Amino acid sequence: MTKSELNIYEEPLRTIPHDFFRDNNPDYDELEKRPRMPVVALLDNIRSMFNVGSIFRTADAAWLEELIICGYTASPPRKEIAKTALGAEYSVPWRTIPNGVDALKALKLRGYKAIALEQTTRSQSFTSISYDFPLVFVVGNEGVGIQDDLVQECDFAVELPQNGMKSSMNVAVAFGIMLYELRRQWDKVK
Repeated sequence: MTKSELNIYEEPLRTIPHDFFRDNNPDYDELEKRPRMPVVALLDNIRSMFNVGSIFRTADAAWLEELIICGYTASPPRKEIAKTALGAEYSVPWRTIPNGVDALKALKLRGYKAIALEQTTRSQSFTSISYDFPLVFVVGNEGVGIQDDLVQECDFAVELPQNGMKSSMNVAVAFGIMLYELRRQWDKVK
């Protein structure tokens, strides 16, 4: 390979300093005027507060409508959540509803489609669906997944295809992948 073939870009790729973004972030009042994506996420018995914090941060990045915290999932203020949320626990609307089934039923009465992000006997790949908004999607416990009564309350289930040795992903990672597929589809229809 010649030197000119190696120089495929005129200018090297550089990162943008983080303080650039902080200085250019809109203020909270301006952010509140932005329409949120009509997606609610229900967190069912998430045991790691670090995962909860990561979910808050990803929910902020996608400008999610709301997080509903159910079961024994911890809610802010907790230092473990704050460590990974990095302030997103203040920008993402959230509420605690102890019983996830009650929360899903209330959202469905308001016109939300309910989706389980879970491996079931009838799950479809998360990218094979054209999603209707508004919707709520449920993510579950790191070890046992979503409780059966919650899965049964959902309209359908989707899963992230697994191509390696493991049969599942970290809940915060799976949440982010699913959320950004929803954001991609929402951005096309809004």
